Amino acid sequence: MNLPTKITFSRIIATVLLIIALFVLSVIPHFHVDALGNTKLNIVFLVLFGFFVIASYTDHLDGKLARKNNQVTDLGKFLDPVADKLLVNTMTIFLCAPSVFAPYTLGVQTAFFPVWCVILMVARDTVVDALRFIAAQKGVVIAANIFGKLKTVLQMVAIGAVLLNDFPFHYMYPQNTSPYLTVTMFLVYLATLVSLISGIIYVIQNRKVFVKDE
Repeated sequence: MNLPTKITFSRIIATVLLIIALFVLSVIPHFHVDALGNTKLNIVFLVLFGFFVIASYTDHLDGKLARKNNQVTDLGKFLDPVADKLLVNTMTIFLCAPSVFAPYTLGVQTAFFPVWCVILMVARDTVVDALRFIAAQKGVVIAANIFGKLKTVLQMVAIGAVLLNDFPFHYMYPQNTSPYLTVTMFLVYLATLVSLISGIIYVIQNRKVFVKDE
């Protein structure tokens, strides 16, 4: 296992440990976190934000090292999308219901991922993964397009904004602004839209893989 693959694998392990840690925090009796002053930030999600930034950077780093040192392997190609989807899907599912998965932030965390956005993103990934599987069986490689890359970037930006609880944008809103009408929610909607568009483009561009071989 070369260095880029080790970095990718470490991201998977770190995400699994993160899930365990979040579960443990959620079941600790009477555990609660308060907002840091008037920032609306809470310490747990702030730590999560730091973890997510580092994990997202390793996603860029492992690919860069693999290409630079000519260390692209089949194992790395398999683990990289698994690590990406595990990290992103874990965070979006966790953030769709902070009051359920992180009851210790009740009354503090107001930013979240709408459930329907998470469902659409996960469904899109499922369809594209199925498409890649069918294409691979026919010896066709489906390369990532610009919309797929943009989708990943926007998802990561949206996750970061939710973790920061709409900081610092919330300072410019009128009082009692709906949580559905914030800059963070706009980023979530945009990430969802681009995710769907990229999935549709993948299917249209590679629809020939569904055609039965003569």
